[in-house]
Amino acid sequence: MTQDVDTATAHAWSALGGDPESAGKVTYVPAPGVLPSRLPVRQLARASVGVCALAAAELVARRSGRQAPAVRVHEAAVGAAFVSERHLRIDGRAWSPFAPLSSFWPTADGWVRTHANYPHHRARLLSSLGIPDDGTDDDGTARERLADELRTRPARWVEETVYAAGGLAVAVAEPGTDRWPLIDSRRVAGGTGRAAARRRPPGEGALPAHGVRVLDLTRVIAGPVATRTLGLLGADVLRVDPPQLPEDPKAHTDTGFGKRSTRLDLNAPADLAVFEELLGSADVVVLGYRADALDRYGLAPDTLLERYPGLIVAGLDAWGWTGPWRERRGFDSLVQAAKGISLIERGVDGRPGVLPAQALDHSTGYLLAAAILRALTERGDDGEGRHLRLSLAGTASWLMHDIRPEPASDLAEGGLPEANGAEVWMAETPSPYGRLRYVRSPVNYEGGPDDWAGPPSMWGTDPARWL
Repeated sequence: MTQDVDTATAHAWSALGGDPESAGKVTYVPAPGVLPSRLPVRQLARASVGVCALAAAELVARRSGRQAPAVRVHEAAVGAAFVSERHLRIDGRAWSPFAPLSSFWPTADGWVRTHANYPHHRARLLSSLGIPDDGTDDDGTARERLADELRTRPARWVEETVYAAGGLAVAVAEPGTDRWPLIDSRRVAGGTGRAAARRRPPGEGALPAHGVRVLDLTRVIAGPVATRTLGLLGADVLRVDPPQLPEDPKAHTDTGFGKRSTRLDLNAPADLAVFEELLGSADVVVLGYRADALDRYGLAPDTLLERYPGLIVAGLDAWGWTGPWRERRGFDSLVQAAKGISLIERGVDGRPGVLPAQALDHSTGYLLAAAILRALTERGDDGEGRHLRLSLAGTASWLMHDIRPEPASDLAEGGLPEANGAEVWMAETPSPYGRLRYVRSPVNYEGGPDDWAGPPSMWGTDPARWL
């Protein structure tokens, strides 16, 4: 086991505003073979989970008045959790989160990365390039037409044309020197309106987030990973989705643990009124949609923080909150391509490569949960709200510029590494979707939960109310 302070953990804990001396309280059980990559993905992953577990232990201590429990993170568990979608089985069946048109494609002057996992993204991608779409890809015709079209176009032209049509494609870029902050946290005092910061002392042995109400307005890995972690730790998490934007049931099965799921159409006055009522007694709101998709409903962070003193608003986006791309849609695979990671990880044939997991998503998810847990700890002292901001671009910057790679031999000192197999970190449960075999959470502290209380509910079917 490592004994010295892990530098990546210290960096992340400092970004979270934690006491520097506490960073050394995280112990890692090494598994050097997990998440192999040219970039230090294993260190990124373990540190993200480590600070999340440390923030949970800190909140346990603050709410119970006792000493913080020990934090011990297994790298093998982290490695399994970062590819949880690959391990998931629904009635014995595996699934892939990537659709046939989500890939790297050669262009006239380089490469582009497309994202077409959802039907509306597929339709916009094809229509923007004048390619007919019958909604299927069984015979590969759409792939062939897309490849032929992209081969004749400049990569930047593809990027802008597809984006203008509401689709998703980015030019694969060389690594740059620009940097993005890992976490931005702002304390918010005062304000007007109804107080949302409620005091509910936990009972003996209660989980650290017991009694905390979390409105989850996120989709696709990073946000759902954060909120399923808060649910693991005792929070009442209610995910809210618009009815017109259905979720992939397999994606929801992977990340829907620890929360309930409902649908509200904020364009409908009755549903908006229900949502406003939920807001009135929420402790945390997690936002993962682009700003222009939420501001028209009065959900801009500054508006929420003024209306509900004591509220914690946590925002998550792909490209960061400044710069020309701040309003653009984005996913982990696209950020990897645009920020240079794909070329760092390229194959011997020159084709762009990928990280061994959707590591930006998962890591940002655990960092987001950690930031919320730390905000809850601090709010217990001052009663004030917080505005938190994280991005996949910030996590990419951390990975590329701020984490020192460690030789596997260094990690193995002091004891033999555990087996890297995922089986020991998996569990099974019946669910509305069928029997699930899934990866348990890697967030661990002494006396903490080792699994969620129950399986995901059917997406969008829970009542729109708090427990």
